[in-house]
Amino acid sequence: MDRNGSSSNGLGPRHDATSRIQKSESAADRMAALKARVAAAIGGSKAKGGLNVGLHPALEDLGQWKPPNKAQDSGAGSSKFSARRQPSQAGGSQRNPYLEEDAAHNLPPGKQRHSRQLIFNQKGKYIQQANALRRQAALEAMKKRIAEQTRKVGIDEDLDLEKNFVVEAPPEIEWWDEALVEGKTYDNLDDPSALKITTPDSIVTEYIQHPVAIEPPQDKQIPPPKPMFLTPKEQKKLRRQRRMAELKEKQAKIRLGLEPAPPPKVKKGNLMRVLGEEALQDPTAVEARVNREIAERHQKHLQANEERRLTKEQRHEKLAANQEKDAQKGIHVAVFKIGSLANGQHRYKVSITAEQHGLTGVCIMHPSFCLVVVEGGQYSINKYKKLLLNRIDWTENVPSRDKEGTQATVREWLKAEDEKGMLKDMSLNKCLLIFEGEAKARAFRKWGSKVCETDAEAREVLSRAKMESFWTQAKNTR
Repeated sequence: MDRNGSSSNGLGPRHDATSRIQKSESAADRMAALKARVAAAIGGSKAKGGLNVGLHPALEDLGQWKPPNKAQDSGAGSSKFSARRQPSQAGGSQRNPYLEEDAAHNLPPGKQRHSRQLIFNQKGKYIQQANALRRQAALEAMKKRIAEQTRKVGIDEDLDLEKNFVVEAPPEIEWWDEALVEGKTYDNLDDPSALKITTPDSIVTEYIQHPVAIEPPQDKQIPPPKPMFLTPKEQKKLRRQRRMAELKEKQAKIRLGLEPAPPPKVKKGNLMRVLGEEALQDPTAVEARVNREIAERHQKHLQANEERRLTKEQRHEKLAANQEKDAQKGIHVAVFKIGSLANGQHRYKVSITAEQHGLTGVCIMHPSFCLVVVEGGQYSINKYKKLLLNRIDWTENVPSRDKEGTQATVREWLKAEDEKGMLKDMSLNKCLLIFEGEAKARAFRKWGSKVCETDAEAREVLSRAKMESFWTQAKNTR
């Protein structure tokens, strides 16, 4: 820009004498003068190209649409636009059916490219997000702390306790009447045409269905007949008769040559009678021979006993078969409430005895009390009842066995020691049988233990077997 007052088309302020003297003009005049300078600058920039060189006349109207001139179309000197509309000299001028005249007249100019502006994050945006995350974490920690404090104080009551005792409203129509009544309610019960009793699609027919005869389930409970007991004199008489019959059968086989004759059974009592002459000639050799035969017979007896003895696997199989046979007679269920299982020996006995007797169920350990649910055969349940109700001394407490730091993961209320390291007082601990009965089938697949901090967790574990009512019954049992 020329500082000496030369003419310029720029947008900057003018440094002439008039601009410095006229200081009293209004804001509207200044705005009008500014607009005039902008229009002059834009007009000058369009008229010139780069390096202040004028544009070619053919490029002046580039990018602008102009309506066609009919006078120039008929003359020899037609414009380039009219020349483009003539497809060929042979075909003549034709109208383009795919081009709408209104749309052609209103074509917008070429899409102008605008540069994207930089968008900066506001100050403190991420700081606010971090503060929100910290507040959320603090809220979760406060909820956990409140739940722990309420559990220790003993006010962890069930919020949905009333919901468990609410009786559901009866349905609008029972499932056994859906196929006999039109609709989903009993409203049209008085209308004979709405009843499906004599219709062809009715479930009531003239045919009689004979159910398949099944064995009564109570017959499994009938004990086998007991054998008749004999007096000692009668038992000896039967033994003599049985042994005499076996001896006569064996003698008959020896006479027929089917079995070899057994060697004489020489003992020290009949030594002189069986081997009279040999005993007189060489008593030492005969005595050694008798001792050797006695030892052989004893070894044969031990070997026969060893062959009849079952192996460890066979004993387990026999025990499992007997337990399964006992369970087939009927599944019995027993529910026990135990005050505390802080003693590790008690927890071990409760679990290992259930597994040994083939029982299934769960042991729920809660800060308030523990609940044991077992199911199995009658014999196994009776043995388990004797263990929990008679054999175990629930008031006994022993120190915990810390095996490689396993006690670090045990809850504080499951440890035998208190916060001061002293043994907890178990003098009021006891075990109560709160339910005993029979079930149609097993509700648990195996035996297991579960640690539950709240009543909701304990009910959730029992709800899988549809036994959540036992938890409410145990809480109300004192």
